[in-house]
Amino acid sequence: MSSTEVAAQVANMYDTILILDFGSQYSHLITRRIREAGVYCELLPCTQKISELKFKPKGVVLSGSPYSITDKDAPHVDPEVFNLGVPILGICYGLQEIARNLGGETSLAVKREYGHAELTLDPQADHHSYHLFQDVPSPTNVWMSHGDHLESPPNDFVIIGSTSTSAYAAVAHTTLPIYGIQFHPEVTHSVDGSVILRNFVIGICQCEANWTMSSFVDKELERIRNLVGPTGSVIGAVSGGVDSTVAAVLMKRAIGDRFHAVLVDNGVMRLNECEQVKKTLADNLGINLTVADAADLFLGRLKGVTDPEKKRKIIGNTFIEVFETESHRIDEISRQSGLGPIEWLLQGTLYPDVIESISFKGPSATIKSHHNVGGLLENMRLKLIEPLRELFKDEVRALGTLLDIPDELVWRHPFPGPGIAIRVLGEVTPEQVEIARRADHIYIDEIKKAGLYRQISQAYAALLPVRSVGVMGDQRTYEQVIALRAVESKDFMTADWFPMPVETLKRISNRIINEVQGVNRVLYDVSSKPPSTIEFE
Repeated sequence: MSSTEVAAQVANMYDTILILDFGSQYSHLITRRIREAGVYCELLPCTQKISELKFKPKGVVLSGSPYSITDKDAPHVDPEVFNLGVPILGICYGLQEIARNLGGETSLAVKREYGHAELTLDPQADHHSYHLFQDVPSPTNVWMSHGDHLESPPNDFVIIGSTSTSAYAAVAHTTLPIYGIQFHPEVTHSVDGSVILRNFVIGICQCEANWTMSSFVDKELERIRNLVGPTGSVIGAVSGGVDSTVAAVLMKRAIGDRFHAVLVDNGVMRLNECEQVKKTLADNLGINLTVADAADLFLGRLKGVTDPEKKRKIIGNTFIEVFETESHRIDEISRQSGLGPIEWLLQGTLYPDVIESISFKGPSATIKSHHNVGGLLENMRLKLIEPLRELFKDEVRALGTLLDIPDELVWRHPFPGPGIAIRVLGEVTPEQVEIARRADHIYIDEIKKAGLYRQISQAYAALLPVRSVGVMGDQRTYEQVIALRAVESKDFMTADWFPMPVETLKRISNRIINEVQGVNRVLYDVSSKPPSTIEFE
């Protein structure tokens, strides 16, 4: 079963909003805001053919875009979207795309508009557009980011909102539930943006606000059982992180002893990781766990490799190979005990992983091959099962709490699939891994002692491929540099660097330089995402 078909299964369980992405940096925020309103939604490329859609949406949102509608290679929506017979909301570029398809005119604005604007509303009380701005005061502060604007709306459209520089800041069809707004309601700078989106999905599209983890868990358990069948068995990729732990507990509840968890020691785990995972998953949560020691195999294949993408591909391919080997062994045991053959591979892929790995004409280019959705063998024998694929990180944590997983695990910071290999910039050797591993352990230990761990969404230490001059014990040193990273984020699609207290940084730096041999300098990263990514590689 393809990932598209799996997504469609979830979409068919709920009233679903379809978001067609034209590449806006804000597209994922539309998804977040609608989910926060309790309504399920799917983000798909704007090139999606409506005839190939596997579910019937209750409404459609057309996103913004970095393109100009007048560009030769500008992305465009399948015109059939206007024949679905469901409400449509065009945001910024989406407004211009509505105009392009329905007979309006757009043009380059004399002056690009970026930043705050005051929107004056003019919906008529007896017109359906009233519902879009219900409970929104006039004027209201909105966020603009556009270079094109609507020159004249299509026939049968009326103005329902304007700003001092945009006469057609909000328009609506006279009879059909089709709306276009020039501003971005999904960003927090639009003060009443969440209210507008909620009005659209619940008030206009008539979606039931039933997207909660308590409703998801029972439906997902049933979906897993139907997918795996009464005899099939699953081998699970676990690491001790919140994603794989929640996925493993969910799988165990769904199919019991037919779920086999495997921890691959790839040589680039955190300090004492394998021992801690075994204690947590096997001893405390009762999950059937096998530890596969493949450290030498991974590190051998990484020798001499410095390109981040090659590291990810090597680790991804080797990971699957090790799982194939383990699955053959466990398969024989499973068959002999009457539990059924191993047919499925569990992965803790999340929705941001999927979004970041999508490539298509127009929308956001692939930033990196994600460890859960990129780097897999083309001839992989096992079929993938990804029960968390439609969830954001905060939704996974809520699900973990619902499944009675201890808070220490639920709130553990994310750890990438490629592990410390992408936190050692340059060639990955056992010596370099050990330096990064010990520095990271000290870093996390100190922020926990300072009571900062839960305030930070993700923190880690990276080993930079440079050396610096220092003085230790009255002797000149020429050693390596550690970079500390800590970010605040709700969904990991965007992130701000964490304002670490100076006294805490002093303690961390002092301990790393004194306790980790080979390091004489510590730096703190003050870059946000975007433009930077959370991981260095």
